[in-house]
Amino acid sequence: MSLMTTSAIKHILFDLGGTLMHTINDSSEIYTRADEALVNKLSEYDIQLDSKVFRKRLHEYYNQRDKDYQETTYHFVLRELLKELEYAEVAESVLRSALDAMYAVTQTNWQLEKDTVETLQLLKSNQYHLGIFSNAGDDKDVQQLIENFGIREYFDFVLTSAACYYRKPHPRAFEIALAQWNIMPEEAVMIGDSLQADIVGAKELHMKTIWITRRAQFNEGDMQRIKPDFSLRKLTELMPTLDMINMARF
Repeated sequence: MSLMTTSAIKHILFDLGGTLMHTINDSSEIYTRADEALVNKLSEYDIQLDSKVFRKRLHEYYNQRDKDYQETTYHFVLRELLKELEYAEVAESVLRSALDAMYAVTQTNWQLEKDTVETLQLLKSNQYHLGIFSNAGDDKDVQQLIENFGIREYFDFVLTSAACYYRKPHPRAFEIALAQWNIMPEEAVMIGDSLQADIVGAKELHMKTIWITRRAQFNEGDMQRIKPDFSLRKLTELMPTLDMINMARF
């Protein structure tokens, strides 16, 4: 008779915004400045675009992606809008430079949580494999943030919905991430601040889930309907919780 053996969970998938990093100032003012940077850059190429029109189109896209969990990149949204305004042959380099100008503003409004680096160092020293999946409309923006923060070395991969098409909580988003490690969902823990995006999607695949609450936005309905395996205030509480998860497996 053979005995089934259970191994420790050593793979952790992180959300990024609201989990490992947070915004510094009110986002609305930052977005206004960012949109102005984008339209100013386009004007250098004799392309006239109203920043309010651009932001309105983005909100239409937000409404759609929140329904089907499929990502349409900012690049695509901008190109389609310019086509409608009869700028049909805009070079890729022009679109990219305009988006880069916008993100140069928004990136200044992000900073790492104070306990992010020490937590990542501790996890790596305990032989955990770490990955990121971030819902984001532009892959380059997220990759640049990771570089700016100097935390790339801690992660096996940094994936975005812009690069993978699917947004959390769509099951494919998690499946794509887990495929980077070639593991089953039961072999990984999802850590994030969004009950709807991070916790629901992971639980549907039977991943263990840890909800980071300090930046979380939720309503009472979410609290009653969505039950993470663990709820923590800060990242420094992760190691004891992971130890508890793994002790329960044996």
